[in-house]
Amino acid sequence: MANKALNNPSTKAAPKDKEIVRDYFNSTGFDRWRRIYGEGSDVNRVQRDIRTGHQQTVDYVLNWFKNDKNAVDQTVCDAGCGTGSLSIPLAAMGAKVYASDISEKMVGEAKERAANPENPVFEVKDLATLSGEYDTVICLDVLIHYPDRDSELMIEHLASLAKSRLILSFAPQNPYYLLMKKVGDMVPGPSKATRAYLHKESDVRRVLKKLGFTIKRKEFTATSFYFSRLLEAVRN
Repeated sequence: MANKALNNPSTKAAPKDKEIVRDYFNSTGFDRWRRIYGEGSDVNRVQRDIRTGHQQTVDYVLNWFKNDKNAVDQTVCDAGCGTGSLSIPLAAMGAKVYASDISEKMVGEAKERAANPENPVFEVKDLATLSGEYDTVICLDVLIHYPDRDSELMIEHLASLAKSRLILSFAPQNPYYLLMKKVGDMVPGPSKATRAYLHKESDVRRVLKKLGFTIKRKEFTATSFYFSRLLEAVRN
C-alpha cells in the first residue's frame, strides 16, 4: 500500500526527538518503564499510578476485542508495543500480532515475557518504518513523543497500514493538563522522558475524518499522574 507519509520529508523533521526517545528507552527509561509495565512491587507511588492508568487503557482495547468476538485470526499491528502488555494478551486471544518498538531493550523484555515464541512477532522498528497491511493497527501512548505536525503525519502513516480499524491513544491538550505538564516539567528526575507533547482531540479527529475514518468508540483514562484519550476509528 502506498505510504505518502513515509515519502514526505516532513516525517524526518525531528530526528533528534526520535534519537532522544530511542536512547531514553534503551537506558534510564527502560528500567523505569519495565517496572511500570510489570507486576512487581519495586515501584514508587507515581509509577504505580501510571501503571494503573496504562493498564486501564490496555484493558479497554482488550475488552473491545472481547465484546466484538473477532480477535481470532485477526491481523493486528501493535505499533510501539513496549514490553508487550497489549500484544501478549491479544495473541493469547487468537489474534495474529505483529509488534514493534523503537527500543531494543523493550522488545527484548517483551520476547522474554511472551509464552509463544511465534506469536506475537516482535521487531525493533520505529513507527515511520513500519510497513504491511493489517486488519487493525493499534498505537497506545506513543504519540506523546511526537509534536503536532509529526503526529499528524504519523497518524496518516499508521492509517495507511490499517485495512479496517485504527486504535490510538494520546495525551489530550486542555488548560488543566497543560498546567499539570508544566508543573511536572519543573520537577527534576533522571528517568523522566525528555519531551512530551499533548494533542487536541479535535485535531486528531480532523485527521482521522480526512483519512476516511469514523470514530466508533472512545474511552478516557485519568489517574493522578496519567491521562489518555483512546479512540477507535473504522474505515467508512
